[in-house]
Amino acid sequence: MTRILVISPSGEVYDHDNVRWYKHAQLENHINHYHNIGDAFVFDSSLKLLNFETLSELPIAHVDPAAIDRINAEYDYVFLRGSNYVHAQMNWSRTADVLRRLKIPVIAFGIGAQAPVSGKLELSEDSKTVLRLIADSTASLGVRGAYSAQVLNDLGIKNVRIIGCPTAFRANRPDLAIRLPALEQVSQVGVTLRREVSKTYAQDIRRYLTFHRDLVKAMAARFEVTLMAQGEIEEKKLALGSPAQKDEAFAALRQNEWATTWYLDEAMEDLYRSKMFYSDVVAEYEKLVRGLDLVLGYRLHGNLMALANGTPSIYFTYDSRTVEFADTFKIPSVDVFSGQDFRLEEYWEQARFDRFNAAYADVYSAMSAFLSENKVDHKMAGPVVAQEATQEQAEPQRKVA
Repeated sequence: MTRILVISPSGEVYDHDNVRWYKHAQLENHINHYHNIGDAFVFDSSLKLLNFETLSELPIAHVDPAAIDRINAEYDYVFLRGSNYVHAQMNWSRTADVLRRLKIPVIAFGIGAQAPVSGKLELSEDSKTVLRLIADSTASLGVRGAYSAQVLNDLGIKNVRIIGCPTAFRANRPDLAIRLPALEQVSQVGVTLRREVSKTYAQDIRRYLTFHRDLVKAMAARFEVTLMAQGEIEEKKLALGSPAQKDEAFAALRQNEWATTWYLDEAMEDLYRSKMFYSDVVAEYEKLVRGLDLVLGYRLHGNLMALANGTPSIYFTYDSRTVEFADTFKIPSVDVFSGQDFRLEEYWEQARFDRFNAAYADVYSAMSAFLSENKVDHKMAGPVVAQEATQEQAEPQRKVA
């Protein structure tokens, strides 16, 4: 019987490997709380790739020697849910103290580094310690892309594998491929929203928001759109709240000068009122993207959920994290800060998605090999043959030297 633990679970588990937000049906208790449901996508997707009987959470807020002794005796491994952990502000709580006492492997399941807009990424000594403890406990440490691999390499962590993100592989289809219909056949389009953004990572907030606004309006003028939010309080209220809560949401948005100046004009308000989608249940997002012809926009995991289900997606990149994902999987992407306008026709080319198809096969193999070499019981197939891979594509299975 395989017994496993998770660090940072991001949601409650039901029916063995499905995830939803904690007490999701009690919306009144958390409608005023921001949580990124994309983190739940990763958690849900991770579970769908693993064979296990029992799942528990590893507490990292305090050290309980007796509990850790029991964990060492009763559990097979612990995995760190893939997320953006490698950045200057990361607080690991007592993780290092807990990991020093653990004798079971700690699997880093597609973690990533976040580069600041300017200057070099500076990590705390605690972050460096935690990452080295994880790397020392396993055959390899899994990261989402080349930048994250290089950051760890610079720390002297050599046993790194580029494995992308579990969300891409949640359907466990080694032969998944995106095939574009004629653009004239596209009618249902999802736009993934990320209205909130930090100037620490996005170099030009005005450009970010106006480009975002123009994308939403252009898609709505052309297609039947669904605006896909992932946890901001105001968007959540507009999707699920009462009429009074929706009024509260707009009042809160209008208090921000940037919102009324660069983002929230009359057309956007109408779309926000009529086209917003949000759910605290991962399965409902999956159901949504399966019914869409195209998903595009700013949300890393919302876009990846679409690709995992065979729905074409185009990324709008604005920081090192989104660029790294697009590069790892060779996903068609638009640089928000390039100064260029976006024309969908330029991206609606099968050749662009064939590059994704080939990279997907490579990274699927890398993920499968990563789990196998760490002796994790998993559901993924063995190595698959890449589809028309080219020499210019990075080999995501490589070990960083």
